[in-house]
Amino acid sequence: MVNHFDLEQEIPSWFLDISGKKITREFVFLDFKQAFEFMTLCAQCAEDIGHHPDWSNSWNKVKVELTTHSADALTALDVQLAKAMDTFASQVNQR
Repeated sequence: MVNHFDLEQEIPSWFLDISGKKITREFVFLDFKQAFEFMTLCAQCAEDIGHHPDWSNSWNKVKVELTTHSADALTALDVQLAKAMDTFASQVNQR
């Protein structure tokens, strides 16, 4: 399980939902192509670590919700994927 007090420092752009079991974030890009590039990078990472996001895409926006369904809680895998997503978003936005 994850210490919720550390989340603000580790992943400051993510929001902890009221249940304490999910984190959410909306990523915004210049266009659909960048949003899709971001999602492709995230998909490969998710496959590599065996942990998949709940997400949706609308043109230049990607809304993400992370939780570990099998644990019915927020776990280190969620934080790991959130950090990777933050990195991918920065990479894509710098192009």
